[in-house]
Amino acid sequence: MTLTHAAISAAHPRNKPYKLADRQGLYLLVASSGTKSWRYKYDFGGKERLLTLGRFPDMGLADARALHEDARRLIRAGKDPVVEAKREKQTRISATEATFKKMAEIWLEEQSPLWSPANAKRIKNRLENDIYPCFGSVPIASVDGSMVLHALRKIENRGSIETAKRVRGYIRSIINRAKGEKLVGREAIHEIDDIREALKPTPRGRRMPALTSLSTLLDLQLTVDRSTGGLFVKLASRLLALTQVRIGVLRAATWDEFDGIDWAHPDAPCERPVWRISSERMKLEVEDKGNEAFGHDVPLSTQAVDTLRALRIITGKCRYLFPHAKSWREPMTDSALSSLYKRMGGGRFKGRMVPHGWRTAFSTLMNERAAELERDGDRMIIDMILAHVPEGMSASEWAYNRARYFKPRAALLQVWADMISRSLPAPLMLVVRDDGS
Repeated sequence: MTLTHAAISAAHPRNKPYKLADRQGLYLLVASSGTKSWRYKYDFGGKERLLTLGRFPDMGLADARALHEDARRLIRAGKDPVVEAKREKQTRISATEATFKKMAEIWLEEQSPLWSPANAKRIKNRLENDIYPCFGSVPIASVDGSMVLHALRKIENRGSIETAKRVRGYIRSIINRAKGEKLVGREAIHEIDDIREALKPTPRGRRMPALTSLSTLLDLQLTVDRSTGGLFVKLASRLLALTQVRIGVLRAATWDEFDGIDWAHPDAPCERPVWRISSERMKLEVEDKGNEAFGHDVPLSTQAVDTLRALRIITGKCRYLFPHAKSWREPMTDSALSSLYKRMGGGRFKGRMVPHGWRTAFSTLMNERAAELERDGDRMIIDMILAHVPEGMSASEWAYNRARYFKPRAALLQVWADMISRSLPAPLMLVVRDDGS
């Protein structure tokens, strides 16, 4: 049975990527981020080959089938479509002169399907705003370390130290892509690697505002509960505190990311409730975002499950846990929770606590607890809960540690949940109170 436009449009993302077959090896791959791309799997010379044709909806069903047929004609003529596609791309690069911008655009086109749309747009904007004006028109073979460092210094000078480091990573990936095309040599990569040591370190003491005493954290959550803020935002504050994810991950969370919870039976016990966050939604080096092994599993405490069950009553039929106030097809805005923290309680938390501050609070209090109880092993578990990937750790090592230390992470998150939920009303009470029941 072949695909239809209606079936393609109705295909929604799932926990894992899946395929929708069309015909004769042509299929649509639906990524967990929602990106849909056309692929053609075929045999050539006794080996299985895979050709990526394009993304939907930029490439419709008819166009995908036309390219699929072109590829089949090449096979009948004894030519490998993958090899011919690479040859055509090389010809196109050479014909238009391989400037840094041209290579960057090719790199973006290839990598974007592996990222979330928001991340792809963010990377594209950073290159357009910060890099192309400096050396976008320069042939990539002529781009050297001094040019790159000059561009990164401009980013640093406006106070964006971490952004400069990320942009260096994008540039390295683009030049590495050019190395694969034989347009630059290994020395070009070495120059970009050397720049890492020349960049400014992240200043100490410039952490985002955070409360780090248990009493003030409990006061904050009680103030959230009693505020005039929306119910979604109140529950978002609870779940953020309980799971220790970043606010960007929380606000775009979807219901299909959660496993091990019986939604139909609210009182049913949960053996291993978990929130599975894909690598493309995590804060990683750009080249790691497409590697599924760098995903992050968050063990859910009983309080986190209770919060999710209360929230499920309201937004369970939506894709997002926390939909936008004006359109439930979009996630909650970046500023929804931070704005509440600033204005509630007469503004007494302004400048003292931001959503990201929960991660600082968790690290501070749980490391203090580890020191008091002489539990040195907890320090590694704390870092794993915060999804801090040690420099140089491979994807296989990270996946192994993530699975091996699931129970210790779950136990520590439960201890934390018990600490910060003491004296707070049950999440379901917030829902009942909001309904006026």
